[in-house]
Order: sequence, then C-alpha cells, then structure tokens
Amino acid sequence: MTTFSFASSFPFTLSASASSNYSLTVSTLSLPVSMSSFFATTSPPNQTVCSFDDTTLRLPLAVLYSLFFIFGLVGNIFALWVFLFLQSSRNSVRVFLINCAVADLVLLVCLPFRVFYHINGNKWVLGSVACKMVGNVFYMNMYISITLLGLISLDRYLRLKGKGRARRCMRMRLWGRSWAWTWVACGALWGLSLVPLVSMIATAEDKEDKEKCFQYKKRVQAKGKAYFNAVLVLLFWLVFIMLVVSYAKIASQLLKVSRDKPDLPNAQRYEQTAKKSFFVLFLFTVCFVPYHAFRPIYIISQLRETYSCDYLKLIDRTNEVMLLFSAFNSCLDPVMYFLLSGSVRKTALQALGHRLGNRLLFLNEATSNSSMEFRRPSVPMAFPNRELNTPSIIPRTSICVINSNLCRTGLTTLPTTGQQ
Repeated sequence: MTTFSFASSFPFTLSASASSNYSLTVSTLSLPVSMSSFFATTSPPNQTVCSFDDTTLRLPLAVLYSLFFIFGLVGNIFALWVFLFLQSSRNSVRVFLINCAVADLVLLVCLPFRVFYHINGNKWVLGSVACKMVGNVFYMNMYISITLLGLISLDRYLRLKGKGRARRCMRMRLWGRSWAWTWVACGALWGLSLVPLVSMIATAEDKEDKEKCFQYKKRVQAKGKAYFNAVLVLLFWLVFIMLVVSYAKIASQLLKVSRDKPDLPNAQRYEQTAKKSFFVLFLFTVCFVPYHAFRPIYIISQLRETYSCDYLKLIDRTNEVMLLFSAFNSCLDPVMYFLLSGSVRKTALQALGHRLGNRLLFLNEATSNSSMEFRRPSVPMAFPNRELNTPSIIPRTSICVINSNLCRTGLTTLPTTGQQ
C-alpha cells in the first residue's frame, strides 16, 4: 500500500494555524458548491470592538470634577448652615432652597468616584453595582435640583400674582402631625425619585464590563432605561419652559412698575431686581440646556446599531463635555440662593464677619434695596403729608415697596401678602 506524504511534496513546512486553514480550504473545495457557500457565509467575521477610552479627556475631567467638588461642597454647606441655623424667615422658598442644597451635596459626593476613575486610567475597581449606584444617584439628584428650581420660579410667580396667602394656609396632616405643603411636595419628590433609582440599579445593562464606568453604553437590550432617560429630558424641557415664563413675567411686571410709578421709593431698584431674575435664568440655561439639547441624539444612538465606531466615540466625547456644564451647576447654585433671597444675602454677609462685610458693602446695600422675595415690610407706614398722599417707607427690600405701596397707588396686580 502506497502512502502519500503531503509535507514531502513541498520544499517548505506550514505552521499549525496555516496548515489548519489550508486543510479547511482543501476540504471546502472538495465539497459541492452549495455546501462550500454555506461555510463561507457562516464563518465568524472580524468584529472590531469600539473602545471609548479617551485618554485626552482623563486629566481635564479629573481636574474639573475635583474643582467642582471643592467649591461646590464649601458653597452648599455654607448655604445649608445659613438656611438651618442663621436665617430667621420661614417661607416657602427657604424649604425649596434647603432641599436643593441637600440634592447638590449628594450629587457632589459622587464626584470623587469620577475623579478616582479617571486618575486610575478609566478603570473601575468597585464592581458594576457600585458603578450603577454612583451614576444613577448623580443623575437623580441633578433632576431633583432642576425640579426644585422650577418650583421656586413657580412660587415666585404665584406670590407676584397675589396667591401666596391662600397657599400659606395649605397644610397637610401626615403621621399625626401638620406639615406645610412645601415640605410635603419636597418629600413626595424625593420619594418618587427613589423608585426609578432602585429599578435602574437593579436592571442589568446590555454588556456589563466591571472595569468600565461612566462611559457610553448601548441600550439595545435595555430599552427601558433609554426610554426613561427620554422622559427625564422631557421633564427638563417642561421645567425650563416654566422657568422662562415665570421669570419673564416677574421681570416684565417689575419693569412696568419702574416705568409707570417712578415716584415710588426705590423705584430705580426694580430694574436691578428684574435683571437678577434674568441672570438666574441665564445660569440655568448655560448649565443644563446644552446637555439636554444633545441628549436626544445620545439616546437615539444607544438604541440603534447602524452607527460607526468613530461616530459613537464622538457622541461619548460630546456627552462628557456637556455633562461638565451640568455638574458645574452645583457650584453656581449657592450664587442663585444669594440672588433669590435678600434675607439669605443679609444673613450670609453677617456670618462672614464685619471685616469681609465692609469690603462687600455694595452687596449689603443691594440686600437692603433689592431682592427676589415678595413680602410685606415689617416696619409701619408713615404719611407725613396726607394731602399729597406721599408715602414715606423704609422697607427691608425693594419688593417690600411693591407689596406695600402699589395697592395705595392703584396698581392692584400686586396685593399685599404676608410671610409664609
């Protein structure tokens, strides 16, 4: 029996992989055409894994998130200290600002995890559950802060329309105790936020890499998370529209009073107060609008598989930059508190001491003359010349003048309201 040595017929030798490929080719050639085409179509293609590890953004993200954490932590702790221990007023805005400061502090606690992740070469060492917990807590508190800022704008507008007195009497009895409606609203907001938070943490991702976190993820198999993110985007735009309408009406009313009643005391301060309302809206727009304008593009890319790797890398890089603006809002919120409430400004300057207060004398003057608060003054009215009906008022804020004098001058759109 004659044996044919295939290797001896060639002057060279084949490696193991090459010989296996060659034998596969020979075997397929010996098969019928239909069978060979079947093997050709079912062979695994060369799939390229899209890596989102952008080394150029590691250091900038780590530095910026560190600065946000330091300045935001100092500002919000100081604001919370003023709200809880120094400020004497007990109105609805104070309740919203306390909850907003708490939400910012919880968000800031998540930033050191992001800093460590980027410093460690974008490698996560705490497991997938911890990654989802930190990421979802970050987003939950961001949207809680957004909603609270919307409620503050709505409260300012209702006070301007003279509906604050009716809301002041709104109290709810829970667990044998009477609560103000503002505390009930904030408690309901926190409670409703915990439900999707737990579900987002418990739900699995498409492909969970324990060494990766805070990066682009596909939602082809976890479409519920993508749809929930779309609902949050819709919630933001509703709050944004409410902010624009409320502050625009507040500013237009103040400017109208300044033009129509220039003889009122401190009438020139109304324009400054109107500008403050636009500045608060400006800060909100800069921090949150770019991120949520880009968010629909990000969510659509998560649900489809037809995009190239380079396009997805661009999506991930843009999302990281936009998210920086949203995180920056936690540092700017104490500035908003300072602008929203004249009593907060006054108490904060007193807490900083006389030496710093003297250097910031212009802020102290602004505190006594203009504010976003709408309340009745605590000092009595005096009319030295009743024939001329010339009011002489020493209000704590310029809006006090609105609440106390416009009723006497015939403008009934701003009736007097007491403190809540």
